[in-house]
Amino acid sequence: MISPENFVFVVFSVFYIYFISRVAFPPTSPRSDDPPPPAVFGEKNRILPVYVFAGSVVGLFLPIAYIFQGIFEGDKEGIKAAVPHVFLLASQVFLEGLTQSGRFSLPVRVLVPVFYNSMRVLTILEWLRSEISKVEVGFGRSARRLMVGRGLAIANMAFWSFNLFGFLLPFYMPKAFKIYYSNAKLKD
Repeated sequence: MISPENFVFVVFSVFYIYFISRVAFPPTSPRSDDPPPPAVFGEKNRILPVYVFAGSVVGLFLPIAYIFQGIFEGDKEGIKAAVPHVFLLASQVFLEGLTQSGRFSLPVRVLVPVFYNSMRVLTILEWLRSEISKVEVGFGRSARRLMVGRGLAIANMAFWSFNLFGFLLPFYMPKAFKIYYSNAKLKD
């Protein structure tokens, strides 16, 4: 169900993150046991945890429920279309946890969600195509499952596209780079 390309992407991203953290964006702190820099949007931000929770529900919990329900109904095509997105999101969460240590700089920590969001939008596009093409093929499962699958694919496309183009690229990345370079100037 997980294509070799997605698996290779995950393995490549681990090596790339390590490479980029040594070559382009070394940590501003010379010791690896130093705490990581402060959060980009501060600890008191109340909207960000709600946004992350919504992403977890839309991107992880509901698709996992959809996959399990597809196992019971025998919808192999729906499962096959949804699994790559869930796999990439779970891999992103793992890699984000790995980069939260003081061994990785802030730009590297920002690169992980940007990197994975870009790839995941492509897998969601394939999921959306699969859900829409079910009518043309004559989908033999319940109409409710068909509508839930389409709604879930559309919701994920909307949420993760906004996350990439409306949050990560215009706000999160520039603010993280500003913090990184201002800390680098202070160290020099």
